[in-house]
Amino acid sequence: MQVTTSAIVNGEFEDKYGKRGNQFSPNNMPTYSIPFEISGAPEGTKSFAVVLEDKDAITASGFVWTHWLIADLKRTSVAENESLTATDYTQGANSWASLLGKLDIEEATGYGGMYPPNCRHRYELIVYALDTVLNLPRGFRFNDLHFAMQGHILDSASVMGTYDV
Repeated sequence: MQVTTSAIVNGEFEDKYGKRGNQFSPNNMPTYSIPFEISGAPEGTKSFAVVLEDKDAITASGFVWTHWLIADLKRTSVAENESLTATDYTQGANSWASLLGKLDIEEATGYGGMYPPNCRHRYELIVYALDTVLNLPRGFRFNDLHFAMQGHILDSASVMGTYDV
């Protein structure tokens, strides 16, 4: 299985998908989501789960920052900026919800773009092929996805790019 995205050019995510973009939530969270395509999914795949995360965020926030969670994706491509309008898959809350008093779960559900505060960060898009549909509720958290996928992962693929301050 393979995942690709046109959002990464020469190893870097384009500006529009993060803090140098021009589309933001009411509390300044970047919302212009990245496109991606999945190929070579294993036989028996019933849905995909997707995680976009920043492990380098530990240097600034103390934890891995989740930028996007998707469950029950039943197609092999997601279009650019689709997070705001998609209705055929379920999106979870990203780590922007951890900014207490700033964003509520609803505002932080969906794509929350790249905004490294201290240095160039690496962002990894991970796609999991699952043998089931998870039926998680909108606004689910990463741990909900993690435990729901256990025993159902047929394969996974990832792609990584960077975004600078």
